[in-house]
Amino acid sequence: MTLKETADLLRDQEYPTSASALAAACGDVELEEAGGEDLRTVIARTGDDQFSSATEATFAVYGALPADAVGRVGYSDRDPDPMGTGGAEPVSF
Repeated sequence: MTLKETADLLRDQEYPTSASALAAACGDVELEEAGGEDLRTVIARTGDDQFSSATEATFAVYGALPADAVGRVGYSDRDPDPMGTGGAEPVSF
């Protein structure tokens, strides 16, 4: 399951809920971005006992994924250059 599908699955649950109830409801789902790791393992790694909303559960799960699940750490080709760095030279085609 992709991260978007995981977020949709978490959104469909009743909140507030405990981590154990959330893991029981959807823990058998395998996450593609986590190398096939199941959602139960990721929920356990969050360290949270209770989730008050789907947003809280989703952010906790995203934060508990391995770094390689989200691509290159600290990289974005969409962010502007930080102030004072000058950035790349413009190229004319």
